[in-house]
Amino acid sequence: MSDCHCGEAEHEHELEEEEEEEKDVANMFSLYKYIDFENFTCLNELVDGSGKKVFRAWDKRMDRYRNHFVESDTDEELLFNLPFAGIVKLKKMVLIGGCAESRPTYARLFKNRPNMSFDETNGTPVQEFELKLDVEGQVPYSLRMARFSDVHHLSIHIPRNAGADTTIVYYIGLDGYYVGPQRHGIPIVVDAVYEARPMPQDHKIENLEHAAEGRQFIETLYG
Repeated sequence: MSDCHCGEAEHEHELEEEEEEEKDVANMFSLYKYIDFENFTCLNELVDGSGKKVFRAWDKRMDRYRNHFVESDTDEELLFNLPFAGIVKLKKMVLIGGCAESRPTYARLFKNRPNMSFDETNGTPVQEFELKLDVEGQVPYSLRMARFSDVHHLSIHIPRNAGADTTIVYYIGLDGYYVGPQRHGIPIVVDAVYEARPMPQDHKIENLEHAAEGRQFIETLYG
């Protein structure tokens, strides 16, 4: 009986570890929360508004129904233009494409070029890489953090696929940090970086900023 109980305990412990690992990954690929979807565009999408649906929660990555995918229209190219609600730092990207010949085979990333067009993709990207067959989001692509540390717009260009007339993408996950907001187009970077979950020091930083503004006002008034 003791051996049986021991085996059950080990199994429960393994399940708990798997759940914790899944939560960690979900927290990693959560930058979709900071995308400004009202100003998001996807060029050459067959169905209007379908491109934004591939940026969603990690635990919804396998949801391929209810039109949660994007297919290209006139050819195999797609161009995602992602404006962020502030400055982000990118670390990794995951992409789940279609099966067989409709899956994308290459990605080119540009930063801070709002409303990018296909003509502009002739320029040099910040990073480009081949895409492997990945149907579950198990192949993360490491991004050059030094070059993706001050991103307020990200453009993802898919130039080709494995041979089909059109390209299908089911999910794109972005891992990184929210750094801070912009004010009048200028990044405001604080000492801390922010993950998807709010941190306790957020309110402390805000209070310190108000205190500094108050001291400056008094010095101006009586200086």
